[in-house]
Amino acid sequence: MQNISTMIEGATTGEPSPDTDEQAGVVTLHPRADRNQHLRIVEAVLFAASEPVELEKFKRFLPDTADIAALLADLQANYANRGVNLVEVAGKWMLRTAEDLSFILRRETTEQRRLSRAALETLAIVAYHQPVTRADIEEIRGVAISKGTLDILLEVGWVHLRGRRRTPGRPVTYGTTEAFLQHFGLNEVSDLPGLQELKGAGLLDANLPPGFDIPMPRGADELTAEEDPLDGDEELPLEMHLPEPADHEPGGR
Repeated sequence: MQNISTMIEGATTGEPSPDTDEQAGVVTLHPRADRNQHLRIVEAVLFAASEPVELEKFKRFLPDTADIAALLADLQANYANRGVNLVEVAGKWMLRTAEDLSFILRRETTEQRRLSRAALETLAIVAYHQPVTRADIEEIRGVAISKGTLDILLEVGWVHLRGRRRTPGRPVTYGTTEAFLQHFGLNEVSDLPGLQELKGAGLLDANLPPGFDIPMPRGADELTAEEDPLDGDEELPLEMHLPEPADHEPGGR
C-alpha cells in the first residue's frame, strides 16, 4: 500500500510542490485545494489507517483552516447508506462494515470462545461501577470470584488496572479500556444502556425490587480522589499472583 503522504501529495496538484516536507511526511495543501479535496484527503487517511484515527492525525495533512469535524460529518453522511460506514469509537474515527451486511462476512471471522457467566457479570460490574476493587465485585455479585475470571478480562484487554484505593491494604482498582469501547461500539462509557433501555430490551425483569437502580457509568481514564496511581514497576496486583480456590458459585460459575 502506498505511503499515505505520497497518496495525498499526488492527489493535490499532480506535480511537485514547494510546500511538501518530505522528511516530516507532512503535506501542506496548495491554496487552490477546496472542500472536496479536503474530503478526499480525510477519506484517504481513513482508508490507509490500520486502526481508529485520532483528530490530530488528520491535522497533519490538512491546513489549519480546515473544519475537520464538519468534513467528518459530511463523510459520515455520505457513507451512511453504503457497504461501509464511518463511525466514531472511543473518540476516534474508522471505516466499518455496515451492520446490516455483517452476515456476509460472518464466514470470514474466527469463532471466539465465549466468556463464562462469571466473567460477563464481572465485566458488567466493572463497566457500571468503575473504579472497583476485587472486594467490591464480590460484594455486588454475592459470591467469591476466582483469580482466572479477572485474568481473562485483563488478557482480553477489556479491563485494566487503574490504581490503588486509599483504604487499608490499598487494594487495586479496575476499570474498562479503550479496547472495551471499540469492541462494543461505544464512544464513551456513559453510552452504556441505562435501566429503561435494559428493561425495554428484555434483559431485566419488568417487576424489579423497589429502589432497584443501575449506576451511571463514569469515564475510566482519570483517577478519582480516592485512588493513588500504581507504582511505575507494578504490572499485576499481589492477589493476582497467589493461588486461589475455584470460583465458589452454584453450578461452578
